Amino acid sequence: MTELITRDELHAAIADGEVTVVDALPQAYFEQQHLPGAVNLFVEDAAARAAEVLPDKSAAIVTYCSNASCPNSEGVARTLTRLGYTDVRKYREGIQDWVEAGLPTESGAHAVA
Repeated sequence: MTELITRDELHAAIADGEVTVVDALPQAYFEQQHLPGAVNLFVEDAAARAAEVLPDKSAAIVTYCSNASCPNSEGVARTLTRLGYTDVRKYREGIQDWVEAGLPTESGAHAVA
């Protein structure tokens, strides 16, 4: 199981520019709404695109998907760990929790790496 990060911890890490946030949902969902600065890495493409999207294997990375019942964030996190990424955590509650807390989101494909 991937180490978890709380909403408050993630919010602070994003604000401080200390984390790369990975949206593990399909691109259409990513384009509708994602966490600030997130990059899109769908679980089925994670192994093939990880080096392109996340070149620094020692960077702090947090994966998320829609909510706690969505398996995509864990799937991407496990793939990244298997590929040698050393600081991967998961925001289990996902974008649903983020939005319900009234925190800002972005939309569009501009943040797709």
